[in-house]
Amino acid sequence: MKKEIPTKKHLEKLAEYNLQTIPPEKWISIRYQPGEAITREGVEIENLALVIGGMAKVYRTAPNGRNLILCYYLSDGVIGEIELLTRRKLATSTVTAISEFECIAIDSEICAAELKTNILFSNKLGTTLAEKLERSTDNYVLAALCSAEERLCTYILRNAPTGLFHDLLTDVACSVGTSYRHVFRLLSELCNEGILRKSESGFEIMNREELIRRSRAMVNQKTEL
Repeated sequence: MKKEIPTKKHLEKLAEYNLQTIPPEKWISIRYQPGEAITREGVEIENLALVIGGMAKVYRTAPNGRNLILCYYLSDGVIGEIELLTRRKLATSTVTAISEFECIAIDSEICAAELKTNILFSNKLGTTLAEKLERSTDNYVLAALCSAEERLCTYILRNAPTGLFHDLLTDVACSVGTSYRHVFRLLSELCNEGILRKSESGFEIMNREELIRRSRAMVNQKTEL
């Protein structure tokens, strides 16, 4: 995690949420490296984060220790608005960067005060929640109507922005709704067909176009692949 010097793009992002009048000492710009946690489930959350750029995964952890991916951020969005609007002190999910990830962190108390008088800010948060609900619906359709291969290909594309896929296969199996063995079998088939290539670091995407084609069954997909 590294604090960034505020620039014009940060001020423009604040203005997008009608928060440009917040004192500079009440917000900071932060850049996270891949693998760094932005929030942790069950840990107190002190800021609302406006996403500047990058990709992160949002997941919940079951009592058995397995993770379920809820959604992804790509270049835009908000982290912590559910906790802010429901007045919860603890983060409801874990958000982890999977590429370089930059955001503006704003003191939650300041944001709570803004909600009372800042209509544009409140409307913007409402819009982001509606968009998340729409993505959740898309994910449900994907899980209910698409094959395991289609779900896996979609998962790989979302989680490998640099072309290298290296998630824990137990987490992958949980997120795509199939067994560990079946995920391993599907990955082996994709490697045999030259779509992926196994390396010491994970699985490299060799034929992105074919991987996209095999994920196309997802209805109304909004994520840029």
